[in-house]
Amino acid sequence: MAPIAPETPIGGRLRRPDGGFYAPKRGVTGWILFDPAVQPFFTLITTFVFAPYFVAAVAPDAVTGQALWGYATGAAGLVIALSSPFLGAVADASGRRKPWIASFGLMMVLACAALWFVAPGRTDLIPLALVAFAVATIGAEFATVFNNSMMPDLVPPERLGRLSGTGWAAGYAGGLVSLALMLGLFAADPGTGKTLAGLDPAFGLDAAAREGDRASGPFSALWFLLLALPMFLFTPDAPKRLPFRAALVAGAKQLKATLAALPGQRNAAFFLAANMIYTDGLIALFAFGGIYAVGAFGWGTIEIGLFGILLTLTGTIGAFVGGRLDDRLGPKAVVTGALVLLITAALGILSIDGEHVLFVVEVGGPAPGDGLFASTSERLYILFGIVIGIAAGPLQAASRSLLVRVAPAGQTAEFFGLFALTGKITSFMGPLLVGLVTDLTGSQRLGLVPLVAFFAIGLTLLRRVRA
Repeated sequence: MAPIAPETPIGGRLRRPDGGFYAPKRGVTGWILFDPAVQPFFTLITTFVFAPYFVAAVAPDAVTGQALWGYATGAAGLVIALSSPFLGAVADASGRRKPWIASFGLMMVLACAALWFVAPGRTDLIPLALVAFAVATIGAEFATVFNNSMMPDLVPPERLGRLSGTGWAAGYAGGLVSLALMLGLFAADPGTGKTLAGLDPAFGLDAAAREGDRASGPFSALWFLLLALPMFLFTPDAPKRLPFRAALVAGAKQLKATLAALPGQRNAAFFLAANMIYTDGLIALFAFGGIYAVGAFGWGTIEIGLFGILLTLTGTIGAFVGGRLDDRLGPKAVVTGALVLLITAALGILSIDGEHVLFVVEVGGPAPGDGLFASTSERLYILFGIVIGIAAGPLQAASRSLLVRVAPAGQTAEFFGLFALTGKITSFMGPLLVGLVTDLTGSQRLGLVPLVAFFAIGLTLLRRVRA
């Protein structure tokens, strides 16, 4: 009897080259839902609700708050960078991914819940806020890394672009829905006591004590528990290969061999280096976009939340369309276009403050009673933010599928581990540089200058990649 060819349909499922089966539809759907499960942490905590709240209501002033947040983000990135290569190699050796996802997911859930206790004006609680945020970041990032490493076993290579793009689009949609719920039902303007929907905060949350903003932590934790459940129930995990102790030894040996051989894989090495650098810039850009608006325009939770809705909406569209363009034009073209847009947007944001646009053009700054986004500088800032949203989703989604095209044959899973490594190994550099430059110059605007260099260097390295 002739052997069954790879990717031959059997009972509605496709067989992988290694003899196993690709995931059924409900398994793929469960995997896709993990992106929206973890996204509220990045949307609500890192970017649009808790981080600006920390800067505006907990830290002594905006400059100090941005610097402290940068140090916390950088510290979390450093821990991820130092431990992700080894943990990824051990996970590859042991086979199973779900135990790792569950462990780091629980870490994120507990740390997010702790953010509730960070009350406004309590400078003595700044260490709690920063430590909880850093621990939650480590948990969320590692859980995402191990979830991403499941991709090659879920669908055939020619469908990876669509899978990755759909996942990112679902993630942005999850962030959008969670942000809309937070602003409409929980986070209220301290002055009026009303949410964006004109309602009293749900569950009797006290607007003066900023309990709606603080609730973003427990909300993100509960959201993750609910939406990650289908992945654990329906997405098939890789079989167990080695016991934990044996996996430790095998993982260390495999990591050493892979790193030693990487210089000989010139094409993949250039891509991994480019991904490392432009991912640093993107992490920092999202981490400080809302914080910068607090200092430049005096935005509160409502303004930043609306800004976040616009970004996540355009990010959803960008990721979905980018996945289709990926399969049609190739992932390198999509990543290149996204980086050009991000460089343009970052330069545009640098040119704006409360009284100027394009560096030298004077405009009227925002004034009390003018309404939402009434000044020219605010509107232009929103425009550049929309460009960031359009570009960020395709950049991240197409980067995942580009790896499949440049990885050596038979080493896709191993290079996904390196992809995770390069995405995190210097992830502390962007936020750390923003924090340092902000601290040294006393300027939020100058603190964002390093981001343009990250995108430009990443684009230069990407040009040397042949996909």
